[in-house]
Amino acid sequence: MSKKYLVTGGAGYVGSVVAAHLLEAGHEVTVLDDLSTGHRVGVPEGAHFIEGRIQDAAKWLDASFDAVLHFAAFSQVGESVTHPEKYWCNNVGGTMDLLAAMRDADVRTLVFSSTAATYGEPVSTPITETDPTAPTSPYGASKLAVDHMISGEAAAHGLAAVSLRYFNVAGAYGSCGERHDPESHLIPLVLQVAQGRREAISVFGDDYPTPDGTCVRDYIHVADLAEAHLLALDAATAGEHLICNLGNGNGFSVREVIETVRKVTGHPIPEITAPRRGGDPAVLVASAQTAVDRLGWRPSRADLAGIVADAWAFAQANSSTSGD
Repeated sequence: MSKKYLVTGGAGYVGSVVAAHLLEAGHEVTVLDDLSTGHRVGVPEGAHFIEGRIQDAAKWLDASFDAVLHFAAFSQVGESVTHPEKYWCNNVGGTMDLLAAMRDADVRTLVFSSTAATYGEPVSTPITETDPTAPTSPYGASKLAVDHMISGEAAAHGLAAVSLRYFNVAGAYGSCGERHDPESHLIPLVLQVAQGRREAISVFGDDYPTPDGTCVRDYIHVADLAEAHLLALDAATAGEHLICNLGNGNGFSVREVIETVRKVTGHPIPEITAPRRGGDPAVLVASAQTAVDRLGWRPSRADLAGIVADAWAFAQANSSTSGD
């Protein structure tokens, strides 16, 4: 049955791919985005687009919407350290306004884009949802604060909510892919070297306690991630706030990613070894068992070469429009 969804931040990377999946499933989609970090070209064809802030969602949200999928957050860890007020204002304050608008409009289902940054330095691997949350940046702290806010909303007002904590999202889906400016994610940065847009890739630390000395991360294809959001809509239960990690459960090192890009693109990728960055854990890998059990979700695109190939195809097709 066709439903009507509001996708906040739907002009961004993950939000645009989720919006595309909702449209393909036959649903009506409205994207709300202020384009401060999103791109108008990223809004999938067929979605109704509103340029606006989540703080003003009450202007457009009414009882005709079945649910909200919320992606409208600032997400640069470094920036959150130098400008924490920006993250508290938008990520926390904006979500508070959005929840109030949902309450007033009697829209009672929410899927929230959370993050593995809520865990901070992991105490064990793979990370589970019951592990301690101790974020090491205002970005992670702002997302954790929203998770607490949603839990209170569910308990007090019957909201049906699911928070999905992502690990490293990568790849592309058709015309939807990463257009970050500035870019901070490893795979698109290495692809920029392959394109000749960057001279070399910096490897921050090669003396970690991992097989090749570089950090290990869990990469998940953005299309697998999108499918989890659709399943989360079906699994959301009134009065419950379900939290699920999303990841492949397998880790790839920085050097493995670089070597995979070399093989996929056929380009040499010069490396520069740089000092470790503060706060970079050696290994971040997810246990997604809760998502398997509660959502019925299993990633089907776990092959790193396939993830890189999709990202490479998007990068080649959109190199001249990445900042639009």
